[in-house]
Amino acid sequence: MDINILRILATVLSFVVFVGIVVWALSHRNDKDFQEAANLPFEQD
Repeated sequence: MDINILRILATVLSFVVFVGIVVWALSHRNDKDFQEAANLPFEQD
C-alpha cells in the first residue's frame, strides 16, 4: 500500500467523522439536553 493511499483514507475518514459530529450537534433530538447544559452556569444551589 502506498503512503498516499493511507493519507487519502485518513482524510476521508476524518471528513466523515466531522460530518457525523455536525449532524449530531444540529440534531433536534438533542435540543433539550443542550438547553439544559447551557443553563447550568445560571443555576444556584
